[in-house]
Amino acid sequence: MSSDIVLTSGVRANLLQLQKTSDLITSTQTKLATGKRINTALDNPVAYFTAQGLQNRAGDLSNLLDAMGTAFNTIQAANNGITSVTKLVQSAQALVSQAQQTSDTTIKSSLSSQFGQILSQIDQLAGDSGFNGINLLGGDTLTVQLNETNTASTAVAGVDYTNANSAPLSIANAANAWAGTTDIAAASTALTTALTTLRSESQSLGSSLSTVQIRQDFTKATINTLQTGSSDLTLADSNQEGANLLALQTRQQLSTTALSLASQADQNVLKLFQ
Repeated sequence: MSSDIVLTSGVRANLLQLQKTSDLITSTQTKLATGKRINTALDNPVAYFTAQGLQNRAGDLSNLLDAMGTAFNTIQAANNGITSVTKLVQSAQALVSQAQQTSDTTIKSSLSSQFGQILSQIDQLAGDSGFNGINLLGGDTLTVQLNETNTASTAVAGVDYTNANSAPLSIANAANAWAGTTDIAAASTALTTALTTLRSESQSLGSSLSTVQIRQDFTKATINTLQTGSSDLTLADSNQEGANLLALQTRQQLSTTALSLASQADQNVLKLFQ
């Protein structure tokens, strides 16, 4: 057994120094390979766990950032829908204007029919303005979490534009195909009110978009700060570690030479028996 082998003090001292140098070389090579001067809690418990905590929070915020991106797209889809609905309402206003300029009941009837088709298109367009299962123009509500502890959030209330005849748009097509001027005037008034409603909702969605985008930018900056802080605690200086490795390799060679010299004393004793 190795415990039965007796080494001289000189040999043992040089052997221990060689083993220590070998361990340091292994540690330095690990730092160069990983790029980190702290790889385990044994290297520096305080720095290791602090860096790990910063990285964990950065990871949580990264997941939250994905959810914010989805929320942003959901709001953007609704805003695009409102833009298109507004164009349809403006097209309907053009039909009303044409009806007001003619007394021909046949033309009025045709314009009224086209008006009804536009209302149907508004219903369909609003129904297609959803994203990822949430449609803010279909009456859904979107809640956006703004931090990893769920203590900050913003809610985006949806509106239901899938039935133009009902509130909040309340654009109804007269059953008598605009035969009377009163019906045409009522349609004109309803369209003007609907445009005001659409513009107000567009402004509200624009504000929500701005809020989510600002929080996205803030979260990205926070993630960068956390990752930089974690790196500052653990990253190794490759130039310094490279210099350390060269110095340790030189020390290892010197220790090997010293061990050889220390063992020569035992070899001299052996020569006496030859």
